[in-house]
Amino acid sequence: QVTVVESGGGLVQPGGSLRLSCAASGSISNIWSASWYRQAPGKQRELVAGITSAGATNYLDSVKGRFTISKANAKNTVYLQMNSLRPEDTAVYSCYVIVDITSILYEYWGQGTQVTVSS
Repeated sequence: QVTVVESGGGLVQPGGSLRLSCAASGSISNIWSASWYRQAPGKQRELVAGITSAGATNYLDSVKGRFTISKANAKNTVYLQMNSLRPEDTAVYSCYVIVDITSILYEYWGQGTQVTVSS
């Protein structure tokens, strides 16, 4: 049984910061790769940031220079540091992970965490 839980969302003023966490627990060896997605009301889900097994990262153009994705292998946790937040960053943020379980890869989604940027 693998559980993926996001945390760290909340209400923040424009220009503020939040750090989202995505923790995978259960019988996993490590998080192979991970991505953060977001979906705002009435909009399609979009890929915000991703990190590969080798540590390579990619970002949505609108968040480049403001958001940073990272992975703590020892904790099986993925982070999304979000700085200089804007009202248009308001959305439900979800993490998607591919985990290694005895050398077989499995994919999981978290339940999502709300981020609201407003004054």
